[in-house]
Amino acid sequence: MSGIDIAGAAHARTARLDVREITRRLNAALGATLVAALAGSKDRSISNRWAKVDGPVPKPETVRRLQFAYRQWEQIAQAESEHVARMWFISANPLLGEETPIDAIREDRFKETAAAVEFMVDDSFAG
Repeated sequence: MSGIDIAGAAHARTARLDVREITRRLNAALGATLVAALAGSKDRSISNRWAKVDGPVPKPETVRRLQFAYRQWEQIAQAESEHVARMWFISANPLLGEETPIDAIREDRFKETAAAVEFMVDDSFAG
């Protein structure tokens, strides 16, 4: 499966999930503090509340960040592993100016982050 195929499959899976389920899955994978950070919230526990059925609904820009982050997570976890995906999200990345993907997503640098994911995924198939 190529990087493009993985990206398309990740997009399709994400489109089928509501934001609460996406948040639950990201919380399980990255932890609530990192999910809140990538979403742009200073409240470290807000992602736990977003994940609840009766919790607050995230703002539209927050939903976009969560959906985007989950697609990137899916692509890397599928191509590599969940452990590698977690490390990728929290490590400084030379393709992102030595910032972490968490920071890049919070800053809405989606194209740049997606390119870094594509490089990671394509490298896993080349190598």
